[in-house]
Amino acid sequence: MDKKIFSSCSTEETEQIGKALAEAFLSDGKKHAFVALYGDLGVGKTAFTRGFTSAICNARVKSPTYTVVNEYRGGTVDVFHFDMYRIDGDDDLYSTGFYDYIEEGYLICEWCENIPFALPPKRVNVTIEKTDNGDGRRITIEEL
Repeated sequence: MDKKIFSSCSTEETEQIGKALAEAFLSDGKKHAFVALYGDLGVGKTAFTRGFTSAICNARVKSPTYTVVNEYRGGTVDVFHFDMYRIDGDDDLYSTGFYDYIEEGYLICEWCENIPFALPPKRVNVTIEKTDNGDGRRITIEEL
């Protein structure tokens, strides 16, 4: 997968696109992956993550804004859902234990705009943007 663009008209469709990405990882046999999520507040980053995680385990996914990381274990691969919204630099990031998770399963991180210095070169970037169509979203998935 190089770069693919999807359209979503609902939260459910955004979740389905996230689920399809996780299913592609699983079918490729990936044990480790980094998904960098980009997008404004309220565009559906957590919905995308909910769909992604649903392909792997049965978990109640919620935004980790205040906890920084939520761990979803017990599926085929462990999923670690980070929210970097409140991260101001490398010291903040280090204190979350982020670097200890890098090789531990699938990391899916919201607000990667805040941590460009810490992103692995091999990753999947997911950009979610609002469209002019009410609840519409444009979701760009690019493998680096």
